[in-house]
Amino acid sequence: MIRRRATHGLYISTALVFLTGAGPLCASDTNLEEQVQSLREQNTTLQKQLQRQGDLLGVLSQKVEDLEAAGAGHKPAASTVSDNASESTTGGLNFGRVNISGEGGVAFFNTGSEGSTPDSTFRVDEARLFLEAPVWNEVYFYSEVDLATRENTDLNLKLGELYLDFEDVSQLWGHDRQLNIRAGNLDIPFGEEYLTRNAIDDPLISRSLPDIWGIDPGVELYGSAGKFCYVVAVQNGSGANGVQDFDGDKSVAGRIGYDPARWLHLSVSGMRTGDLNVQNDQFSALWFGDGFFRSLGSPATSTFHANLVEGDVSVRWASGHVSAFGGYARYGDSDPTADNGRNIFFYSVEGMQQLPHKFYAAVRFSEIMADKGFPIVGYGNFGDYFFGSLSSELWRLSLGVGYRFSDRLVIKTEYSFERGQEVDGERREHEDFLGTEAAFQF
Repeated sequence: MIRRRATHGLYISTALVFLTGAGPLCASDTNLEEQVQSLREQNTTLQKQLQRQGDLLGVLSQKVEDLEAAGAGHKPAASTVSDNASESTTGGLNFGRVNISGEGGVAFFNTGSEGSTPDSTFRVDEARLFLEAPVWNEVYFYSEVDLATRENTDLNLKLGELYLDFEDVSQLWGHDRQLNIRAGNLDIPFGEEYLTRNAIDDPLISRSLPDIWGIDPGVELYGSAGKFCYVVAVQNGSGANGVQDFDGDKSVAGRIGYDPARWLHLSVSGMRTGDLNVQNDQFSALWFGDGFFRSLGSPATSTFHANLVEGDVSVRWASGHVSAFGGYARYGDSDPTADNGRNIFFYSVEGMQQLPHKFYAAVRFSEIMADKGFPIVGYGNFGDYFFGSLSSELWRLSLGVGYRFSDRLVIKTEYSFERGQEVDGERREHEDFLGTEAAFQF
């Protein structure tokens, strides 16, 4: 393109010389040489400008790749990469610098006679409002109000996440995204299922049987470097009221992610709940198996704890994905009368494939195994299986189909088979789940 412009300029200049007839021939030659030289200089300048633009595009492309790498297992928050599945700035209502958005699900549930909803039930499965606002420079405020949550048995207003997000702290040494800090009420960053467990994000209605998640006050560090990302948090660990900790030993959880290719994501997570006070903390802030970690010791037991490790892998393509995780938990307590240590193994495998005309199909198989038994609720009655019988094994096979009107509205239906065994040999066989749900966000 530059050479063509230079040639056109040469033609025009020559034509002007002959048309005007100004000056002798040798002067015209001199003038023509000067114009050609000027055009060459302009050509060189343009080439340098194009080179600089190409370099700039290369830098921008690298930044985009870094952000995408950081986004694996993270979602966009107030203005940047976040660790939370619930956060989104793609919609909502904007009042100046404040953004209000929401999401939820309305559903119909039914389980077998020994399940949590043996009588067919219409319900508000989820309802949440989110508020995001900049505070100062790279400091942002984020809050989540839970109007309804599946695990709660009432519709009382509850606080979800609420924190201050200090973004790009690593700019202090001249690097983007390497270090960010959050303080407040935070998701427990163990595993990756909690990132997609909300109704609008989950292709199925049920979650995996382990379904490890929780919200707890504390401080979190997160960031990325190249194809790696990380998050680590120090939190209270107590599940009693979400406000006060009754044991000075804090919980610590963290995850390191790696994206060797755009279609492949890997991560490893670790966590210790810290020692929890039996009388006051009562149980952990971390949910596990549709219940919590609680004391299994005698009345003389003063503290209990759990340590966990998990590996996650996800393979994605344009129309679907396969993801899996597996892990191990070790329970222990201070019971002076017995050794109540437990080895607990868990895993889950999930697949989703888009079908023609906005339909999709999904399947998930998950299982928990505890050598001496553990409170595994699953779809069973909470009072029976959290405070009563201990289960040595429970598995769940979930089959579902859905129709996605858009990213903001999905209708899905599911049937889950759930089977297991208690430590005394009693079978768990009447907890199958049938559900239909409309999930939405705005």
